[in-house]
Amino acid sequence: MRNIKSVSLLAALGCFLAAPLAALEVLTEEDFVEGIVVEDQLVRLADNAIFLVDSSSSMNDEYLDTGKSKIDIATAEFKSRVSYFPQIGHNFGIYEYTPWKVIYPLQTFDREKVAEALGNLSEKGKGPTPLASGIEEAEKVIANLTGRTVLFLFYDGDYTGRSPDPAIWRLIKEKDVCLIMISSASERENETLQANISRLNACSRLIPLEHFLERPEYTTHVLYDVVATEQVVTATEKRVTGVKVENILFDFDKTELTPADKAELDALGKFMKDRPKSYALLSGYTDNIGIEDYNEHLSRLRTEMVASYLAEKHAIDESRLVLHWHGSDNPVASNDTDEGRAKNRRVEVAVGGV
Repeated sequence: MRNIKSVSLLAALGCFLAAPLAALEVLTEEDFVEGIVVEDQLVRLADNAIFLVDSSSSMNDEYLDTGKSKIDIATAEFKSRVSYFPQIGHNFGIYEYTPWKVIYPLQTFDREKVAEALGNLSEKGKGPTPLASGIEEAEKVIANLTGRTVLFLFYDGDYTGRSPDPAIWRLIKEKDVCLIMISSASERENETLQANISRLNACSRLIPLEHFLERPEYTTHVLYDVVATEQVVTATEKRVTGVKVENILFDFDKTELTPADKAELDALGKFMKDRPKSYALLSGYTDNIGIEDYNEHLSRLRTEMVASYLAEKHAIDESRLVLHWHGSDNPVASNDTDEGRAKNRRVEVAVGGV
């Protein structure tokens, strides 16, 4: 079980309480560049991050209507995010798998070295997509790792040769890897992929490429968070006024929303509808009773319940809802008492983009 400290921060500027409200933080490049948030205030949620980059010929296709290729867009965004990623002890490995090419061999993340290594990413895609062999090469990299490993797989929806399924299943069963597939496939293909990936384990998921590019939190809030005891007023928090969402709390082993929860979310839904550029970051948790895989799945269901309510009741598009779930990690109170466990069975909400 991962030892993650809780986050206990103010939800929005002007909402000062006698005791800080436990809340998620939306962290931006500005927070790191201007020193609003420093690396001592962060804690790892995962130990190892492996990135498999698709550089096949199909990545030369235009991305939406940007006039730029998928590979250009993905590479530029990757370089941008690395420029302010915190150096807090993650092991990083970056590889192209079409064919296999080492960009940054697995080692402790070093911002300057990674930035230099990213200059070796292919500028133009070529050849087929031998996904199975790429996953098998990743197996060799991951074989001796300890701790939680997150595998970010950039994928355009097609592969050549053998099915990658056996190698993926080995990673899940033998190393409990979290597979985060960033897909530029069609919407219909993504629906099928998502259904298959969600069966792997509680932490694996598919993220459409356009959502991944819009929301850096799809990377950051998988890999790190703010230490609970730090009182940080982030750049986002300074801009977000007029909304404060209490933690959505759940009964033991339950996912249902109470009338009070719905009232909280109704206020959030109205706020977001009035501000179309805003988005919500949702993160689900459990107490520590039960096995961790079950708890992680339960925290996912709770987060999805909150997201579904906002989508169905208030027509908030899924692209404006960033979902994460962490099981019993990140407790806001002691799990040694009924009262503490009740506080830990929650979904936290933060608002960004305004």
